[in-house]
Amino acid sequence: MPYSSSLTDEEWVIIEPLLPKKKRTFPPKWTKREILDGVLYQLKNGCNWCDLPKDLPPYSTVFWHYKQWRIGRGN
Repeated sequence: MPYSSSLTDEEWVIIEPLLPKKKRTFPPKWTKREILDGVLYQLKNGCNWCDLPKDLPPYSTVFWHYKQWRIGRGN
């Protein structure tokens, strides 16, 4: 479900190449776009990480990626 904080397709086209790429041996359960939408939802709404809507990735996944991106490790 899109939220007011969700990226548009046009925004995603700009942001996707900026995110780090990681070699994977299997497809991820959640896309980077879904994870980033979770981060943006939390930042816009100021909710606790554990209060993210259930249709977004689990808060532990979203928060882990947020921390990695903040310190420049990517994933």
